[in-house]
Amino acid sequence: MVSKLSLLLLLGLPVVAAETKVTMKDLPAAVQKTVAEQTRAGRLRGLSKEIENGKTYYEAETTVNGKSRDILIDPGGTIVEVEESVTLESLPIAARAGLERVAGSGRILRIESVTRESVVTYEAVIERHGKKSEVSVNADGSLLKH
Repeated sequence: MVSKLSLLLLLGLPVVAAETKVTMKDLPAAVQKTVAEQTRAGRLRGLSKEIENGKTYYEAETTVNGKSRDILIDPGGTIVEVEESVTLESLPIAARAGLERVAGSGRILRIESVTRESVVTYEAVIERHGKKSEVSVNADGSLLKH
């Protein structure tokens, strides 16, 4: 019998390992430095190590100015991605319209801006008919495929 992992690998789909909780002392020195710099104006809530498509990353879960801010860092200390809680009102008009269009008669429960390689996208959790789903749009409001 073929395992789910083997099937995913055979199909060429990305495989994401589960996150492993870590402490500051478990991080490479460069990552420790980045975490320290990024939490000066906020609070560190948690650290984890994860492997995405065979690459190791470290995630720092932080709170800055009362809002959630998660930072994905490579082993060299470079910030790869930043996810920040945002309000619907703070989005570019086109992105806001795109999320509202997808939500339809549903409710937008939570929105995060996701910045990766200077490209900003927006992820939202939407509740429709008692079911929650996650959608992502570009700044121009176009829907991203997951």
